Amino acid sequence: MKNLTEMLKKAQEMQSKMGDMQNELDDVLVEGSAGAGMVKVVLTAKGDMKSLSIDPNLFSAEEKEVVEDLIIAAHTQAKARAADAMQDKMKDLTGGLELPPGFKMPF
Repeated sequence: MKNLTEMLKKAQEMQSKMGDMQNELDDVLVEGSAGAGMVKVVLTAKGDMKSLSIDPNLFSAEEKEVVEDLIIAAHTQAKARAADAMQDKMKDLTGGLELPPGFKMPF
């Protein structure tokens, strides 16, 4: 029984560390670019889009901000749908068993 208690304690410690790591990932920013830098995207390490920049030479200046906002909105919607799909897959994997309260997967 002592081994089980110890194992549960280590699992809780690992969960706490994973939670801390998840919070830190919000502060890590990465940039991707395409078209020789004409389009740039900044994401958190969790995949949340923080900014989008499109060179105004690609289209008229008055369209630039609207297009950037639409791309960010589309990315946000796709990311939410991906999270829902991942949750469905996890339900399949766990056979519909609910995780204990407070236990979260690292994604």
